[in-house]
Amino acid sequence: MKKDPASPQTSHGRPGPLEQGQRRRGWAIDTTPLRNPHYRRLFWGVAATMLGQQMTLVAVPFQVYALTGSSLLVGVTSIVALVPLVVFGLLGGAIADAMDRRRLILITSVGAAVTSALLAVQSLLPGGGNLVVLWILTACVSGFAAVNQPTRSAVIPAIVGPAGVPAANALAMTVRQAGVIVGPLLAGVLIGMGELFLTYLVDALGFLLAALLLRGLPSLPPHGVVGPLRLRSAVRGVGEGFVFLRTQPVLLMTFVVDIIAMMFAWPQAVFPELSETRYADSPNSLGWLFAGVSIGALVMGLTSGWVSRVDRQGAVVLAAIAVWGVAIIGFGLAPTLWLAVLCLAVAGAGDMVSAVLRSSMLQLAAPDDMRGRMQGVFIVVVAGGPRLGDLRAGAIASAASVSVAMVSGGVIVVVAMAVVALVVPSFWLFRASRSTVETGTGTEARPGSPAPESGEDRPGSA
Repeated sequence: MKKDPASPQTSHGRPGPLEQGQRRRGWAIDTTPLRNPHYRRLFWGVAATMLGQQMTLVAVPFQVYALTGSSLLVGVTSIVALVPLVVFGLLGGAIADAMDRRRLILITSVGAAVTSALLAVQSLLPGGGNLVVLWILTACVSGFAAVNQPTRSAVIPAIVGPAGVPAANALAMTVRQAGVIVGPLLAGVLIGMGELFLTYLVDALGFLLAALLLRGLPSLPPHGVVGPLRLRSAVRGVGEGFVFLRTQPVLLMTFVVDIIAMMFAWPQAVFPELSETRYADSPNSLGWLFAGVSIGALVMGLTSGWVSRVDRQGAVVLAAIAVWGVAIIGFGLAPTLWLAVLCLAVAGAGDMVSAVLRSSMLQLAAPDDMRGRMQGVFIVVVAGGPRLGDLRAGAIASAASVSVAMVSGGVIVVVAMAVVALVVPSFWLFRASRSTVETGTGTEARPGSPAPESGEDRPGSA
């Protein structure tokens, strides 16, 4: 029987012509996913936690320096936070593929709220706190966030459907960028007023609010997983995730291209030197440099309506990262602060497009019982790449100059994206319209995509 062309959905659960026609066609950010009450809970949960998390990222290094007077120990604190982020980012993704994801989000949100509250309490200890206690609690907060974030990302396709994934990611990443800008500014004001306790407390209240919002989500078990009968060793699950990833060049390259972009062209390590030398005559040059990338990402997020309609996602990711590389070259050569900030903003816009589409590719191309693990790897790459980039940029800037560090890195990024397009054509040719999708009866391959493996053959399934 011929289907009604006005029908909102096809019989396979994919968006029909009416739903597709309702997509925004302008440049403004696509807010269609916010019509979904479950996604609204997820979105406002992200908004509530992001502001407080960014405030804590300012408060912790400030408190460490206040306690010790050592920039070295401030740097060690970053490693203290990175280790649990890597470990639990991978383990958390495996756990998210073996249990009800709603329950896991609630557990980690409450855990983060309690730990942030304890951070607030320790700030009241005699002497302004205790370094060891601060490090332990910082590691705990990082661990809870490392499990929480990939789990929240893994549930997006189940909540909004495949067609809504890019727009949902753009919304979530835009509110994160707003938090990156507003959170540190608010933290600076509170810390300047002597309210370190209140700075941490905002983070705790944000996670508590998120937990209350997310309680209203439905049960979200991974596809084909039935309660504790499917729960495996988290360590074994991580290994299965990497085995799966080796067989999926498109998914693997979403990580590789980001590592290349961050390792060779992350500029943050040279900001202090530039603020003291090249831009020393410009007021608040350090603040503007740190804000530059986020300003561009936020503007792109607010005008990302077109991103949710991109079909050639792989090609656009490579182009966006090439834009990042070119912008970093411009930043390395910029003689004035305003031009440097403009270049950083352009770089941030390119990074925003890349992040939205890479996350969407992961969520659409990975089977549901692997999405948690793929998002776990995503979190580790996003956190680790810039730290490697800081090391590289700082070393080359010290040995040669800031311009050499930034220009050489930008050139490497642009050339590398061209090499990826030639060597891994499956990534360059990846189309969202041909990715695998979840249907009401299981996983279905759209035309042009490989047939999905059976549940028994796919790595990580029972």
